[in-house]
Amino acid sequence: MITLSSKDVLPEDGTRGTLVGRIFLPGVGGPAVAAIRDSGVFDVSARFPTVSALAEENDAAAALRATKGERIGDLDALVANTPPDLRDPNKPWLLAPVDLQVLKAAGVTFAISMLERVIEERARGNPASAEAIRKEVVRLVGDDFSKLRPGSAEAMRLKQVLIEQNAWSQYLEVGIGPDAEVFTKAPVMSAVGTGMDAGLHPKSTWNNPEPEVVLVVSSRGSIVGATLGNDVNLRDFEGRSALLLSKAKDNNASCAVGPLLRLFDDRFSLDDVREMDVGLTVTGPDGFVLEGHSSISKISRDPTDLVAQTIGAVHQYPDGFALFLGTMFAPVKDRDAPGQGFTHKRDDIVTIASPKLGKLTNRMRASDECEPWTFGVGALMKNLAQRRLL
Repeated sequence: MITLSSKDVLPEDGTRGTLVGRIFLPGVGGPAVAAIRDSGVFDVSARFPTVSALAEENDAAAALRATKGERIGDLDALVANTPPDLRDPNKPWLLAPVDLQVLKAAGVTFAISMLERVIEERARGNPASAEAIRKEVVRLVGDDFSKLRPGSAEAMRLKQVLIEQNAWSQYLEVGIGPDAEVFTKAPVMSAVGTGMDAGLHPKSTWNNPEPEVVLVVSSRGSIVGATLGNDVNLRDFEGRSALLLSKAKDNNASCAVGPLLRLFDDRFSLDDVREMDVGLTVTGPDGFVLEGHSSISKISRDPTDLVAQTIGAVHQYPDGFALFLGTMFAPVKDRDAPGQGFTHKRDDIVTIASPKLGKLTNRMRASDECEPWTFGVGALMKNLAQRRLL
């Protein structure tokens, strides 16, 4: 069971930043866009009916600060009422801080992530053979691509060497080639927020969390802010075939985003994201603890490059998008037996944290055990129309 307070969701500087949340209001049967302030949580839906609409402002942070809104309540009470097991359905609770944005993800953006993807491909979903393959790949390729610019002449020379050694991989292609891997992580509005259960396909026996920074981008391609995300991954499914990516990545509750969206202002910028460390802790019901981190400073492609490869003349997003930046974290710590590596167990508590973005906390369950996703785009439009917010 997860118990949360405002200290579990706020950044280290509290409410000094420009913070956006989404709150479900039982009284109106739908979500509210909310400003998180020192004096409480304020519904600003009359001015911004969706987070997507707020992100379309030329200066989203200034626009939010200029909107007074209607006070909903204290953040502590909202956060405490969020976990499903503890929720009073007659009181408001916290949701994922994105709505109409398309949920996109960039993959293989870090050296260690690329190495693990090659291992998955060659192990074909068998964790027992992963360690031997890992050593072989390191021998052939090495594990430090942090100084290698994807698409450069040096990268292309390395590609040719690896092809000649029969060591080339589709994951190495997107890791050091000119084109980034950017895929659709999950349907619009399907993300779960902090305190919620996050989903794993019930047939998966080898899976892991992926702690990431998530950028929120407008329809114009402007990066307006950031939050945290868990790009839950099924290593056995994707390892069997890259064509199973949709099943490995997109299941009920398998996309977690939150806790709050922090907009760029004079206290927080894209440069802060570029230097950000993202911590991960997994605490299991069996007493197992896994810790790790991912440092954006070691990313192979700059966030602006990833955004530019996602949106442009050949692909538009009228309501904007949220982009997972990828992770350098790959869990290899044995959990049950030597050589078997890590995989989730039911009721694992996963906490993804960064000082300037707070903590995203989720309990892991099978996707068919998580709360069903029933409130989609159609329900949102109907609800906003009934509230005369459109």
